[in-house]
Amino acid sequence: EQGIEIEIYKADVSKREEVKKLVDYTLNKYGKIDILINNAGIAIDTLFEDKSKENFMKTLEINTIAPFLLSKKIGLEMRKNQYGIIINISSTNGIDTLYPESIDYDASKAGLISLTTNLANYLAPYVRVNTICPGWIKTDMNKNLSSEFIANERKKILLARFGEPKEVAEVVKFLISAKASYINNSIIRVD
Repeated sequence: EQGIEIEIYKADVSKREEVKKLVDYTLNKYGKIDILINNAGIAIDTLFEDKSKENFMKTLEINTIAPFLLSKKIGLEMRKNQYGIIINISSTNGIDTLYPESIDYDASKAGLISLTTNLANYLAPYVRVNTICPGWIKTDMNKNLSSEFIANERKKILLARFGEPKEVAEVVKFLISAKASYINNSIIRVD
């Protein structure tokens, strides 16, 4: 589309100082931020017995603490401007698709759902905060799954297939549109 400027800014969003630089840069350049999509995520799947505190903490830092840091810095600006939309990308793993190998991922995504509820209440009435919870989506995070595992998981999915990233993007597109102007503090499954 014409008239759209795209810029890439590389930052480790689990680090407060890098979040501050990212947000300050964006606010200085554009004056405000209308939409925040917290989409960074990692999964470090191992046997439960092999889970380390370090990997558990790293998963929490990226999947839960980074959205908190970004939402705090940007959400308060949005509230001051009396407008904003925050979308957190969680997972069905944060609700009811649980795996012992992903206990840290599951906990981090459940925490993101809780963060959504708290932010929606705190930043109301000016900022809408919602969560999208995808199920299995064809992403790089899932590219190393065995064909046997994928076949078993497909049997559990009502549509008998993994979703496409575009299908999640369409829900994001809807939530940032005026068509979703009365949707706040909601959890939307894309599964």
